[in-house]
Amino acid sequence: MQEQLPMWLKSELSALKRLNSPEKVQDCLDLLPYRCADGHLSARAALRDEMAHCFDGALLAAAALRRTGFQPALIDLCAVRDDDHIICTFRWRGLWGAVAKSNFPGLRFREPIYRTARDLVLSYFEFYFNMEGEKSLRRFSRPFVLPDPARINWESDDSQGERIVSLLTKAAHYPVLARNQERALRPIDRRFFESQLVGVNLKGVY
Repeated sequence: MQEQLPMWLKSELSALKRLNSPEKVQDCLDLLPYRCADGHLSARAALRDEMAHCFDGALLAAAALRRTGFQPALIDLCAVRDDDHIICTFRWRGLWGAVAKSNFPGLRFREPIYRTARDLVLSYFEFYFNMEGEKSLRRFSRPFVLPDPARINWESDDSQGERIVSLLTKAAHYPVLARNQERALRPIDRRFFESQLVGVNLKGVY
């Protein structure tokens, strides 16, 4: 007998249906406590467990936005001496914006005002730093369109998260900085550093 795959509950689908704009998706993600545990779960896990980190938060955003007529795509932000971060991008009137779950307030929502995916990524640069105050963002992936859930059930099957991570990791990645730019980076200002720790769960910090 074929194994029964986990499915959305009616209450979860109802909650998902209410997330009918990028702004509402971001509001939902902001209300969820940050998931500090490792692992890559499904979109459903964020609603089921009432917590999320950047990966399952990005999947939840993608599941909601695709039902609203957007064409979401994930971008993998890669860092040195720091955690990587995944955002869920969308386009409105040809411009790029993003929805994201993060432990840090500056790594979340972006208004759809950016002409290119690279411009959008660069808007995260000054906010992306490690606990030593080092600006740590170095690479980003091309926008990755998630496969049809009928083929890889990333929406409701927790076991498929690692497959999505593998596909995202294999996507082409591009540098943010040239080598000479890396050497010239200034550390984060102390006041800015402290402002970005407001509401942060330190258990989930690299």
